[in-house]
Amino acid sequence: MGAGKQVPISLDGVRDKNLMQLKKLNVALFPVRYNDKYYTDALASGEFTKLAYYSDICVGAIACRLEKKEGGTICVYIMTLGVLAPYRGLGIGTRLLNHVLDLASKQNMSEIYLHVQTNNEDAINFYKKFGFEITDTIQNYYTNITPPDCYVVTKYLTQPQQKK
Repeated sequence: MGAGKQVPISLDGVRDKNLMQLKKLNVALFPVRYNDKYYTDALASGEFTKLAYYSDICVGAIACRLEKKEGGTICVYIMTLGVLAPYRGLGIGTRLLNHVLDLASKQNMSEIYLHVQTNNEDAINFYKKFGFEITDTIQNYYTNITPPDCYVVTKYLTQPQQKK
C-alpha cells in the first residue's frame, strides 16, 4: 500500500435487502455453512453486524450476536469476521473489529468473545493485537473440518466485579 494513500473503505449495516452479500462472502471465506439462525442473529444485532466495502465493492464483513449473561449483562459474540484474500492487509478487518469494540465499549458491554480454529494462527495473532486472549479450548467444536478443536478468544471490556 502506498505511503499516505487513503484507502476508500466504508461500512454499511446488514439488512434484508443486502443480506445476500453476507451470504456470498461467507461461502467464499469460511469452510462451514451457516444456517438461518446465524442470519437472524446477525440482523438482530443491528449495528454490530457490518459489511465492508472497498471502492464500493463488498469485500468483508463482521457478524455478531448479542448474548445475555448471568446477572443481566450483555456480551458480544463475534460469529464471523472475514475479508476476501486480495483485500487483506489493507486495514479492513481492523476497521470492522474496531467498529464493534467501540460500539460495545460505548454500550458498557462486559466482554467480546469468539471461537477460532486452533490452527488459525493468523486469526489468533490478529485478535491478540487488540487485547484478546485465549480463555478456553473446546475439543471437537467443529464437525466437518480439521482440526475440529477451537479456542475461545475473549476480550474483557469491563473488569468483572469480584464478590467479597
